[in-house]
Amino acid sequence: MNLKRLGISLFIFFAFAKISIAQEELTGPLIEDFGNTISVPNPDLAINLDEDYQVVFDIAKAPDDPTSLNSHFNTAARFLNMHVAAGVDKNRLKPILIVHGSAAFGLLKNEYYKEKFGIDNPNLALLNKLHSLDIPVILCGQTAGTRGISAKKRWEHTILALSAMTALIHYQNLDYALISF
Repeated sequence: MNLKRLGISLFIFFAFAKISIAQEELTGPLIEDFGNTISVPNPDLAINLDEDYQVVFDIAKAPDDPTSLNSHFNTAARFLNMHVAAGVDKNRLKPILIVHGSAAFGLLKNEYYKEKFGIDNPNLALLNKLHSLDIPVILCGQTAGTRGISAKKRWEHTILALSAMTALIHYQNLDYALISF
C-alpha cells in the first residue's frame, strides 16, 4: 500500500513540477517594466507568424485607485510582449488604443493629473513607451469635452477623434479586431 501511495505522490509531484517549469512569468521583450506575460509553450491554437495582428482596444474604465496603472493600457503592452516573445515580428503587430469614459483621465499631463488626484500620473511612462513604438492612442472628443480634458491638459501625443464610436467604426472597417473592456 505504501508503494502505491508513493507512486501516486511522485506522479502528482512531477505533474505539477512540469506545469510550473513549463509556464514562467516573462518581462519584455518589447516593452520592459510593463505588460508582463506568462509563457505558454506549445499552445493548442498555433500562432500564425505570417499574419498581421490588427487590434483596436476599446478602453473606457479607469482603475478605482488613481495611483494604479490602468490595467487596460497595460493589456496593450501585454499584447505586444507576448506576441513578440512567441515569435511574431513586431511589425506585424498593429494595436490602437481608443480611450473614453473614466479612462480618459489617464491621458492627462502630469500636472493636471496631480491637480485632479493629488499624485503623479502612473500611466505616462507606459504611454510614452507605446508612443515610441508608434502605437496610436486616440481620445474620444465627446469624452474630452464633457470631462474638461482640453488640448492643454492632454498628454502631448494624444490623437483626438470626433468620438470613440467614430474611431471604433473607422478601425473595424479597416479590419481591426475589437477588444473591448
